[in-house]
Amino acid sequence: MAFKNFKVETDADGIVLVTWDTPGRSMNVLDETSVVELEEIVKQTSADAAVKGVVITSGKEALCAGADLSMLEGMSQQYAGMLKSKGEVAANQMLFDQSRRFSQVFRNIETSGKPWVAAINGLALGGGFELTLSCHYRVAAENPKTRLGLPEVKVGLFPGAGGTQRVPRIVSPQDAMQLLLKGEAINLARAKALNLIHAIVPSGEMIKVAKDWIKSGGKAVAPWDEKGFKLPGGPVYSKMGMQMFPAGNAIYRRETYDNYPAARAIMSCVYEGLQLPIDAALRVESRYFTQVLRSNEAAAMIRSLFLSMQELNKGARRPQNVPPTKVKKLAVIGAGFMGASVGYVSARAGIDVVLIDRDQESADKGKGHAKAVIDDLIKKGRAKESDRDAILGRISATADYNVLKDCDLVIEAVFEDRKVKAETYAKAQPLLKSDAIFASNTSTLPINSLAEEFKDQGKFIGIHFFSPVEKMMLVEIIVGKNTGDVALATALDYVRVIGKTPIVVNDSRGFFANRCVLRFTAEGLEMLMEGVPPAMIENTAKMAGMPVGPLSLSDEVALDLVLKIMKATEADLGANAIDQAQKKLLVEMVEKQGRFGRKNGKGFYDYPEKGKGQKSLWSELGGLQPKHLDPDTLDVEELKQRFLVVQAVEAARTVEDHVITDMREADVGSILGFGFAPFTGGTLSYIDFMGTKKFVELCHKLEAKYGSRFTPPKLLVEMAAKGETFYGRFPPKKLAEKAA
Repeated sequence: MAFKNFKVETDADGIVLVTWDTPGRSMNVLDETSVVELEEIVKQTSADAAVKGVVITSGKEALCAGADLSMLEGMSQQYAGMLKSKGEVAANQMLFDQSRRFSQVFRNIETSGKPWVAAINGLALGGGFELTLSCHYRVAAENPKTRLGLPEVKVGLFPGAGGTQRVPRIVSPQDAMQLLLKGEAINLARAKALNLIHAIVPSGEMIKVAKDWIKSGGKAVAPWDEKGFKLPGGPVYSKMGMQMFPAGNAIYRRETYDNYPAARAIMSCVYEGLQLPIDAALRVESRYFTQVLRSNEAAAMIRSLFLSMQELNKGARRPQNVPPTKVKKLAVIGAGFMGASVGYVSARAGIDVVLIDRDQESADKGKGHAKAVIDDLIKKGRAKESDRDAILGRISATADYNVLKDCDLVIEAVFEDRKVKAETYAKAQPLLKSDAIFASNTSTLPINSLAEEFKDQGKFIGIHFFSPVEKMMLVEIIVGKNTGDVALATALDYVRVIGKTPIVVNDSRGFFANRCVLRFTAEGLEMLMEGVPPAMIENTAKMAGMPVGPLSLSDEVALDLVLKIMKATEADLGANAIDQAQKKLLVEMVEKQGRFGRKNGKGFYDYPEKGKGQKSLWSELGGLQPKHLDPDTLDVEELKQRFLVVQAVEAARTVEDHVITDMREADVGSILGFGFAPFTGGTLSYIDFMGTKKFVELCHKLEAKYGSRFTPPKLLVEMAAKGETFYGRFPPKKLAEKAA
């Protein structure tokens, strides 16, 4: 029988080589077709007495990227339809049976009576890695790029095809929990040390080694199916087990605040599964997987953090009428921390970069930043000396603007001041080549007003990076009213080359990300003025799902910069545009107390010298509060809601203002740009999954108590009345190819 996704060949020794090579895809993924075909291959090879064993490998550079999450999204939609037509029992049974299929196929490999070897020639993640774990022997080709892991938790799921049961039967519970709960991929050396693979061999010998293992009598029995099998960490109720699980529970609570059903399910699957025989344990895993698949959190995270993110990365917002562009040489004007970081990530991606500053010393300092970043990576073993030489070889530093003449893209990253930017544009414009694109890395100043200083506004665009550039995955591309398609396409192509995720927004003060996140930090200051204890402000924000508290984030941004933005907004829009009580607090902190935030070691927090302990809230902060509320009288749930609602309602305003025109960008942008509670799927998904009617009611409740910042925009009120959602009313345009 011929298969679509697998090539099956039997050699003279009776060993079957199964090569997985899905046509038309760059990566193999576990989808409906591949599971049906794999089922049939297992059946045929098990029944054929002439077959001595099976080796499974890939015809592509990677083995498998995991399950096709668009298939899982489809299963959820099928479940919703069946729930309406046939009721909960039938719908739950359907979802359980569907969820269990991969698990059963993999278990059939394990109990087939024939030895199976996974010949891992590259990346194996998620369901692909679970497939290898169900094989009796695992051999990997030497490749420094190969990574193995179970990243499902990052999209609101967990390994549901045996991962939560096989991993803790191979490695200690502590190591198993790290792999399952963090979702980070590991290299081959680490995998070998953990016994997750048995051998690493030169690429050309991999298939031979796999077949030799079968020929030399490799056993077709998994360790946990053998009599007398002992768990690597001992039984759950052993002394070691009891040291592990209560502590693990506490760490889980500290890290997740119980916001992630998948993480909770992983803890339960491992704890319950290790007390059962493997078949019963796999049934338990499938039940939890079915439960998690039905959760809003999984639906929201799959949509935003996988499907939408892939679509945006593949150019969902790119003008189709512009041929591909290539930035061969980039100039960054302003070699300060931000500009130097932009230069570094660009050079790392293979682009020639020139850093320009007011004098040679400042420009050299910018290049020195790139050297410091890569030196640190070399120290940590994440880069080689040759990488440093190659990257630094692509960066030149100068004070001479004449180098702009052969640059395809120029990014201005000078001080956030209209006058300074205008002077820079005047100096740069006469030197640009005719087809060069000019971008500003402004974080708050409207692009349209900056573009007024630019002669050819069609070639002017905003490219807003987030700090620290090396780590932050989001780039906000701001289109002015006169920005042309070529400028937009160039910006998107460039962002793709440097490995970041772009969102395209229309011009507005603060654009999208800063408009929303400044609401978050302002809400923290509002609570401080109300008399909420500072520690409670920080902790409830983290309980709501934010990565850090608003006071800590204000320190990171820098309090003097927050005050500067506030003053600029007041100068442009009048005294009513800002909160005067917050301004007074910041004037006290910055101008009178000299507390600028992390950058000078004192802000809302006191920062120890490098490597000397942890930061702590400034002991005198309470003295700046006009009053003090008793924490026992405060509603923790309401404090959490305030943090999320104030950002989500601002995101809804950005849709009404046409700053956001694609709902995916608000969700992906809010998670990647400022860490909006990932389990919600982002700011607009938070509203959609709560229901617009319920969200508007919550807005009105908070508005009555705390003021107009919670007032829902007219668009949202109208949507609530009609029972509409953002994704229903503004469906995103889908790319031709489904996300893999």
